[in-house]
Amino acid sequence: MQEIQEQQIYGIRAVIEAVNAGKTIDRVFLQKGLQGTLYKELLTTLQGAQIATQYVPIEKLNRMSKKNHQGVIATLSPVEYQDFEELVIGVTESGKVPLFLILDHLQDVRNFGAIVRTAECTGVSGIIIPKRGSVSVTADAVKTSAGAVFRVPICKVDNLIDAVYYLQGSGIRVVAATEKTNNLLYSEDFTTPLAIVMGAEDVGISGGVLKVVDSRVKLPMAGEIGSLNVSVACAVFLYEAVRQRE
Repeated sequence: MQEIQEQQIYGIRAVIEAVNAGKTIDRVFLQKGLQGTLYKELLTTLQGAQIATQYVPIEKLNRMSKKNHQGVIATLSPVEYQDFEELVIGVTESGKVPLFLILDHLQDVRNFGAIVRTAECTGVSGIIIPKRGSVSVTADAVKTSAGAVFRVPICKVDNLIDAVYYLQGSGIRVVAATEKTNNLLYSEDFTTPLAIVMGAEDVGISGGVLKVVDSRVKLPMAGEIGSLNVSVACAVFLYEAVRQRE
């Protein structure tokens, strides 16, 4: 597969122009303590476009680029993110039984790439991630997914709880993969319109999301460790859906 390079735009004015031109910007790194009229214009532009920002020390920016970045570096996404509501409507009207995947603040880009690859192999309708505090599509994700990020629709949403409510309102059951239950995944009906929630590597699914899901299920564990890598656990859940839907 062709090597995908991380694309960057650096400089305040260049980033403003990129946003106004409709470039798919994944995240903008901002030097702590920046001030000035042009910087305020940049912040307004980023907020209007709902682009995630991260404030970092100048040393991090210098490691990211040796060029004159002016305290601002934007990373471009290799893929176009899909509109969440449009995707849900399109899938529900397609006649296929929806199977969505919600990733609750996943952090490791390699786990993300592995999950996307499995999602493509199992016919997932779309992957939903939060705009902030989560992994996104990077060059590493493209490589780890074996290019599957170009084949599976990926959506970024402002609020996962609102996304869950929207899915439920569209007739889609939302099931959480969590250890905080006695119900095994084999007792769950995966043949209905469904969205599976997988949690972050360290803390699992957030309490707010757990409160609004329709069902909680877990994997049976016979060993002492008590949990699987999230990409492995996700694969088990997705292939259980495939098995039941055959």
